[in-house]
Amino acid sequence: MPKTDPAQSRPDRPRIMGVLNLTPDSFSDGGQHNDPRQAVRHALTMASRGADIIDVGGESTRPGAQRIKSAEQIARVLPVIKPLAEQLGEAHPHVRISIDTTRADVAAAAIDAGATILNDISAGTEDPEILALAAETGLPVVLMHMQGKPGHMQDNPSYTDVAAEVREYLLERARAAQDAGVGSHQIILDPGIGFGKTTEHNLTLLRELPDLVARGYPVMVGASRKRFIGEFGGGGAGEADRLGGTCAVTAHCVAVGVRWLRVHDVAPNRQAADLAWALLGCQDEKTS
Repeated sequence: MPKTDPAQSRPDRPRIMGVLNLTPDSFSDGGQHNDPRQAVRHALTMASRGADIIDVGGESTRPGAQRIKSAEQIARVLPVIKPLAEQLGEAHPHVRISIDTTRADVAAAAIDAGATILNDISAGTEDPEILALAAETGLPVVLMHMQGKPGHMQDNPSYTDVAAEVREYLLERARAAQDAGVGSHQIILDPGIGFGKTTEHNLTLLRELPDLVARGYPVMVGASRKRFIGEFGGGGAGEADRLGGTCAVTAHCVAVGVRWLRVHDVAPNRQAADLAWALLGCQDEKTS
């Protein structure tokens, strides 16, 4: 059990992380934010609509995605992170920037430009130096579970007990991070909804979230617009038809103790999270 950090363990309002993909091939919004000025405007809009964090990524991790070099990731993210950090500091000083990458050199460049959270879908397995970077900087780091790699993770995902296997993997990665010098209070765990999982795997993980939350680390869930959501309620095949289901997942997550939600559609998910929070009997200066 990690040590208690008052900044993360107190009953804070749930954090909404707005997705900003600077890629031509992301599954939902690929190519929409390739222009740095437009990307910054979109990020500021998300901040104004209730995002606490803007998650900037320069490499697609959709099923079937091909890897790109660090230099290309850096070339995509820095022209956005630098001006965004400046403008957030003026208009939304409470909003932070996270860098969505598995590579320490990309993360280091993003930190120099103004990012203050690390979001690693490989949980430090692809480039262990990212854990050393988290230890050196003291910044929060999200460690996610993924079966396989993005290029083939959805080919035939298989588990004996998906909830137990994901939980034990994440706890092992949390121990590895702490062995590398990362403080327990810096670690956020993400079960990796849609990353090497079938619909039933995703549903099981969402049902079993209370067990993961009970392990003492903050938990993040990123189910926004994922394909499995479109299988319910007569929703269409397009990502735009999955907003209602995404908000339902957000409300469920808040109700069971998840405090970090990674989403594309900030305003409706902010509303869903705040209402779920209020129904739990919680209030703060932003919702009362």
